[in-house]
Amino acid sequence: MYCEDDLLHIRGVQQLSYCKRRCALLFIEQQWSDNFFTAKGIVMHDKAHAEKIEHKKGVVIERDIYLKSYELGLIGKSDVVEFHRSGNKLIPFPVEYKSGKAKSDNVDKVQLCAQALCLEEMMNVTIESGAIFYGKTRNRLNVEFNKSLREETFALAQEFHSLVDSRETPKPEYSKKCYNCSFKELCLPEIFDKQKSVKKYLKEIVNNEKTI
Repeated sequence: MYCEDDLLHIRGVQQLSYCKRRCALLFIEQQWSDNFFTAKGIVMHDKAHAEKIEHKKGVVIERDIYLKSYELGLIGKSDVVEFHRSGNKLIPFPVEYKSGKAKSDNVDKVQLCAQALCLEEMMNVTIESGAIFYGKTRNRLNVEFNKSLREETFALAQEFHSLVDSRETPKPEYSKKCYNCSFKELCLPEIFDKQKSVKKYLKEIVNNEKTI
């Protein structure tokens, strides 16, 4: 169990799943950089949070709910939580909003699962599923919080705390996902790309400066 002062932002679980260095730049070095994709995501989240409480077809919809888990050591806020009636209980159904499209891995799912685990601890309920709404495809992906996803989320939360406690930022590792990352200019992953020499990288920078 973690204490109040140890709680870290829930978004770190997703950031760590995506890239360990990016997570460290955010939560150890306190850096931030926007690009088109992050700006679009901010607009989507603002829309999702525009109206706090809504009733629709017997479902209570609440936004900006504070989330906390002492077991995971995480804290944050929800985008949307739908409360569906089951007998005499209202069962939470978390919904996360993303600007892009569904991914082949669990990078977005672990963030949603972390929200569900927070809600379970806070409300003493079991949440079987939630959903992620993707703005690019206008598609809502249902996510089952099975044993495998829960274990992955819990392991990432522990790794997130270990990373922040270490106060060390890992070196960059170049991959295709670096191309759309808003931290690309801060991270400079191309320098560590084994397929590209430093000399070639510096030459590209000089050439780009000449064309400005």
